[in-house]
Amino acid sequence: MQFSSLIGRLPYPSRTVQRTVAVAAVIAQAGIGVTGSVVRVTGSGLGCPTWPECVKGSMIPVDHPEYQALNQWIEFSNRMLTGVVIAVAALCLITAWRVAHEHPERKRLVKLAWTMPGGVVLQAVVGGITVLAKLEWWTVAIHFLASTPLIWLAVLLLREFASDGQPVRWRDGDTGRTFLVVLIASMWAVLIAGTVVTGAGPHGGDPKTHRLDAPVDTLATVHGGLLVCYLIVLACYGLYLFRAGATPKLWRAYAAVWIVALAQGALGSVQYGLGVPEALVSLHVLGSALVLIATANLWCTARDQHRLESSSDSEHELTPAG
Repeated sequence: MQFSSLIGRLPYPSRTVQRTVAVAAVIAQAGIGVTGSVVRVTGSGLGCPTWPECVKGSMIPVDHPEYQALNQWIEFSNRMLTGVVIAVAALCLITAWRVAHEHPERKRLVKLAWTMPGGVVLQAVVGGITVLAKLEWWTVAIHFLASTPLIWLAVLLLREFASDGQPVRWRDGDTGRTFLVVLIASMWAVLIAGTVVTGAGPHGGDPKTHRLDAPVDTLATVHGGLLVCYLIVLACYGLYLFRAGATPKLWRAYAAVWIVALAQGALGSVQYGLGVPEALVSLHVLGSALVLIATANLWCTARDQHRLESSSDSEHELTPAG
């Protein structure tokens, strides 16, 4: 009761505040992956060779004969950014609690908000394992992949803050929902394949890191093929939307996915053709986050988070014609 009373004394967050906190969560969850790629391409992954300390006996970088000062500070700075992610996650949870204090029915909002600090803890553990395993390629892959559902959940949290708290109800039909599920599965297949390509590529985070012994050309071809599959499913879903008579809002969300996916594919091709330069690697990681965000937004837009009260609303549900 005391905790509830304390939360109740906080000012009620406006819609702008709720949106700002949730947008910050999306940026933080996506951004930490991008900064992690900077650590990797600069060979700074073992700049702080221990965890949670930077070097044995010190939480911050110190002169060390085996590690360059710049690499130490790059890795240390990335670890410190985790503090920003923690602060944003805490703000999300506090904001959700305050909203739920006024509106007890907003349980879904609180549950989604809890995934933000929970994800930080998970990533801290995985990050520690990655360092202690000396950046084995599969631990780096897991570290990146663990961030992808957190980006997705941050988008869902943003949409939940913007909703009126009514139970989620799909406007899309079963066919449309099936297309989206397949689209999401193919997206994660592309992401997983991308981490395998990275595992065999030149940027392991440290020159001494063990790399995956597999032909990069073959892995890159599989990665590109899975992206083509993703785009084919996206095109099929577009045909379904055309037949079903989608709303302009849904078409905008759909178009955004095409834009970021095609841009990401083009960037990946250029990156591969130029021999995987460091700067393009980080841009490609950013592109992966944008594809995730756009796909999550499409998923949310295909649903109706407001209860359909009137028959006139029901008439606008996505139902294939004919």
